[in-house]
Order: sequence, then C-alpha cells, then structure tokens
Amino acid sequence: MIFIRMHARITKQIIKKDYNMKAKERDYYEVLGVSNNATNDELKKAYRKLAIKYHPDKNPGDKESERKFKEAANAYEVLSNPEKRRMYDLRGQAGLDDMGFHGFESSSDIFSSFGDIFGDIFGKRFHRGKTGPQQGQDLRYEMKISFTDAALGGEKQLRLTKSEACDACKGTGDRNGASTVCPQCNGTGQISRQQQPGGGGFFSISSPCPNCNGSGRKVSSPCNTCNGKGRVQKPRSLSVKIPPGIEDSSTLRLSGQGEAGTRGGRAGDLYIHVKIASHPYFEREGLNIRYNAHVPFTKAALGGEIEVPTLSGKATLKIPKCTQSNQMLRMTGQGVKTKSGEKGSQLVRIIIEMPKKLSERQEELLRELETLEHN
Repeated sequence: MIFIRMHARITKQIIKKDYNMKAKERDYYEVLGVSNNATNDELKKAYRKLAIKYHPDKNPGDKESERKFKEAANAYEVLSNPEKRRMYDLRGQAGLDDMGFHGFESSSDIFSSFGDIFGDIFGKRFHRGKTGPQQGQDLRYEMKISFTDAALGGEKQLRLTKSEACDACKGTGDRNGASTVCPQCNGTGQISRQQQPGGGGFFSISSPCPNCNGSGRKVSSPCNTCNGKGRVQKPRSLSVKIPPGIEDSSTLRLSGQGEAGTRGGRAGDLYIHVKIASHPYFEREGLNIRYNAHVPFTKAALGGEIEVPTLSGKATLKIPKCTQSNQMLRMTGQGVKTKSGEKGSQLVRIIIEMPKKLSERQEELLRELETLEHN
C-alpha cells in the first residue's frame, strides 16, 4: 500500500513537471526573458544573447542546448511578427495554431527560415548556409466587410499585386528556361568557413556566394521578362470566403497565396485582417442582433403587427397588448449564424411614439379614457 501511494505521488510529480515544462515553453515572453510590452530592439537583443549561448556549433551534440535554441527561435519568430504576436497575446498557442504556425522542427529549419534575420542580429552570417528551397514571404491585407456578411457569411473578391514565378523562364531566371548549379557554392548560395573563437569549438561563418548572388544557381542568359530574378510582380484576384459569425479584427489565412518561393520553395501565406463595417440600425451582441422599433402608442396598447427589417429581409413582428416602452421582444433565429449552423436572435426594443399634436376627437377620446381609469 505504501509502495502504491509513493508510486502515485511520483507519477503526479512527473506529470506536473511535464505540464509546467510545456506551459513554460508556450510563454514566449518568459523564454526570451522580456516583458509583455518589449520593443523589437529588446526582443532582438534578448534573442541574440540566447542564440549565441545555445547555438549548435557552439554546443555540438548537446540536446538540451538544441532544444533551448529552437525554443528561443520559436519565441522570437512569434513575438517579432506583429500579426503573430497579436494573436498570441489574444489567444495564446491556440491563436498561433489557427494561423498555421506550429514552431520549428529542427535547427536547419531555423537557419533556412530566418535567412537574413540571423545576419541582421549577429552583424555577419553567423549560421549555416541556406540550402534547398526557400519559402516565400507571407503577405498581409486589410479587408473591410459588411455587417451582414460578417453575421451570415459570404464571399468577397480582393485584388492585390504579389511576386510569382516568371512564366517566361519557369522561375529559373534564364531566358532558355534552365540554369546550372553554381560551381563555387555547389548550389547552397553560401560560402562558408569555420572559425575557432577564444572559448574553443567552431562557428560556421557564412556569406552570400559572390558568383550567384546567393541564389545557388548560375544564369548565363538572364531572362528579359524578369531580368534574371526568376520572379515578377503580378496582379491577382482572389475569392475569399467569409465564415458566418466572424468577429471584428479576426484574421483569415489563405495558405500558399503569399509571395512566391525561391529555388522551388512553396509560396508564403496571405493573412487577411478583417474589419467589420458598422450598420445604420443594427448592433451586434454575441450571436444576437439588436434593433430599435418605433411603435405608435395606440398599437402598443391595443397590440397588433409591425414590419421590421432583419439580416435576411423584412419580417412581421407581433406586438402584444399593453407592450411597455423599452420592452424587449425576441425574434428567434434572426440573428448571427455560426459554422455549426447555430443562429442567434434579433432582439427588438420597443420605443413608444407619442403624437406631437392631437385632433379634437383624439383629445376627446383620451379624456374619456382618463375618466374611465379614475373610475
């Protein structure tokens, strides 16, 4: 019995430790040792310190250093990107998952993805050469949609200009549609040399290959269309589906609709920041829609029906007898839709209107009513 209790206690401690470890890894501000309002310069300085400390070339074979190197890279990648940082601050890891960011899997991914960021941080190419395909840059676009489209969903066309692979040379940069591997860097785009610092160990110091300007390919006959770059700017029209019930300032991600990649790399993603226009007479409250209906005092007293606007068109609303001013009437199913098919309600606030002038007959009837109320 004692053994079972001890075993259960140890198991709980291990689970708790593992949970705390994961929670800590998700706290990117804590990983970099900065405050939640850290500036870009503060982030860069903190990341530089950690990247130097845990760089794989400085800690060969050290798995813990490799883990911390990736952890710091993930933190810097998120917090140095305004959109990712905003989503992380709002929703934590869940927000990043929705954006498609799941972190770097290896050190080589970090070197490949960061590219010039490493050169900017360290002042020189303090990383391994960029080999293989390179993913294109992500694009950001702000799109304003109508109140109705946000509530019920819809589709919107947008136009933007972005870089894409040149059709004339098939992205090679060569007018003949072909290029050769650069003999000086063997296609890596980088010239590397090892340097031993005073503390021992070796660092890989890399710089762009001067023979191919860092592309890894040698173009003998530059394409006239793209001037040998392999990419051109093209206007594009995209159809964007608006999910029903989307909130203001939400972000939509269109995978592969960003800038074209290089050396066969996949295109980046397009992040659409959604702003919702206000409505002239509707207000949104969660899945419900609020509307103010002006009703004559006679109809409020006697009851009846009125016609009110809804998100899907005109509808008839029944006014019960003796309805009071500011009383709320519910129109079930006339509110905001969700992806799952759920629909909110339209909440109609009754505002009783009084006539600005009475005829003799109206005044006579009201005085008669007043007499009846006192009797």
